[in-house]
Amino acid sequence: MKIYFVRHGHPDYRNDCLTELGHKQAEAAAERLKDSGIERIFSSSNGRAFQTAEHTAKRLGLEVIGCDFMREIGWGPIDNEPILANGQPWFVADIHVSEGKSLSDVDWRAKDPYCRSKVIESVETVTRGLDAWLEELGYKREGEYYRVTGEDTDKTVAMFSHGGASSAALSHMFNIPFPQFCGAFCIKFTSITVIQLSDKIGELTCPKMYLFDDAKHIEGISGENMYGN
Repeated sequence: MKIYFVRHGHPDYRNDCLTELGHKQAEAAAERLKDSGIERIFSSSNGRAFQTAEHTAKRLGLEVIGCDFMREIGWGPIDNEPILANGQPWFVADIHVSEGKSLSDVDWRAKDPYCRSKVIESVETVTRGLDAWLEELGYKREGEYYRVTGEDTDKTVAMFSHGGASSAALSHMFNIPFPQFCGAFCIKFTSITVIQLSDKIGELTCPKMYLFDDAKHIEGISGENMYGN
């Protein structure tokens, strides 16, 4: 199975929708994706992601299937006590890098500020939902990998979502600590990431990344990259 992960276009975060620029970016992404062989389109149920997906769905004559588990992640203190950078994972990662702290600790959930941040619950919502979604598509999580359990996995699907939710999903699929992913990888508006999973039933498969964060289609209509919840 081939999975296209696509971030939403330039957003109006307050109203959870695309800006005029965002719609132009989404249309450029739809043009880019029209010949990719996508057979099913899934999207975060947040408006800005869903509207982005609709541009591609219209091109391909497909419906958009909403997925609550891929809504954008949240952050902030769980106990109303101040935490570093309000727990915003990209800012926290940048600060920890500037202080020479490791981002690769597999026990990051137990460390400050994450242990006091809402981001843990958000990340776990994404990863649990992702594994359930992949199981429906024919891939059951076993340890660090996925067992091919479906007989109809020679398909191409797309998932439209967010910088944070995609970071949580991809870091889980590739067993990279979430803080390390936030510190090392940037996901641009309407950028395309392509993941391939084996379709050999019964086999354990490790996801393979064939393309990451490709946003060539919005060159000239990019806009400043932002992350928000």
